[in-house]
Amino acid sequence: MNQLSGMIPRYLRVCRLGAVALALSLSASAATAQSYPSRDITLVLPFGPGGIADITARIVADALGKELGQQIIIMNQPGAGGATAAQAVLNAEPDGYTLALFSNGTAISVPLFKKLPFDPVSEFVPVSSLAYFDFVFVTKADGKFKTLKDVLDAAKAEPGALNVGTINTGSTQNLAAELFKSAAGIDFTIVPYKATPDLQVALLGGEIDMIIDSQTALQAALQKNQAIAIASSGPRRSSLTSDVPTVTEAGISGYDVTSWNAIFAPKGTPDEARSVLNRALTSVLADEAIKRRFADLGVEARSSKPEEIGNRLHEDIEKWSAVIEKAGIPKQ
Repeated sequence: MNQLSGMIPRYLRVCRLGAVALALSLSASAATAQSYPSRDITLVLPFGPGGIADITARIVADALGKELGQQIIIMNQPGAGGATAAQAVLNAEPDGYTLALFSNGTAISVPLFKKLPFDPVSEFVPVSSLAYFDFVFVTKADGKFKTLKDVLDAAKAEPGALNVGTINTGSTQNLAAELFKSAAGIDFTIVPYKATPDLQVALLGGEIDMIIDSQTALQAALQKNQAIAIASSGPRRSSLTSDVPTVTEAGISGYDVTSWNAIFAPKGTPDEARSVLNRALTSVLADEAIKRRFADLGVEARSSKPEEIGNRLHEDIEKWSAVIEKAGIPKQ
């Protein structure tokens, strides 16, 4: 009995020490979450300034900085299929203060390049999506194609005769055309151009029959009634282009091409920092003023849980791998 009596105080002391250790651990985690961020955060973009991704990222950066009480610095690092930007992030400490902007273009780069010097899946962890937007199928306003059915009928009547313009080979727009060809079971010629202005000139000049690009990029021609949007690429009509029917509505089941941007962090970034960022982004992207600014650019502001955008990256890598292989696009 005396021996048992002596063991009880020791057991209680051990329990108290364990409770103290647990409390200290929880306190440290809470302190990390509360203290982050304590300085400026850098968001590295794989795009140059002036594009949709850059403009929307800067809108978010300004609002996010106010939400977190720290400045969000945008760093443009285009080139090498996103490798330049990714490497800049991986060279920094994984502490939540250097982040990467990924897009569906990141997913395309994995199968498009012979070997990327980074792995977006194993070397990065998701934080949240930022924006989504569909592409539009556009024809000349005074041309012969007024609906997507007109285009499909023409392609079936004369296989290979139809010319569809996109920007450079391997771009999302270009692969959207390849997927359309495959999903519709038709044959046409895909003509790649360096930039959207070249596409518009070619369309209005009658060199090509249809363009696949973002509504924002083609806004001037659409507003001047020089061109018309005859289909959108998403799985359902977007609230931003509610008057434009989807490719699916023309009878091409399962066609879905939606462009997205999201924030990822290097692997090893504290979960607390990612949680703080996710909560802040959810708040910022739900703001009506931000939604309106995005909508003016033809983009939908939309946050996500980390695992949702992480799964989307996985799915798009598989999807575009199959499209690139079937189209016979050589690896770069």
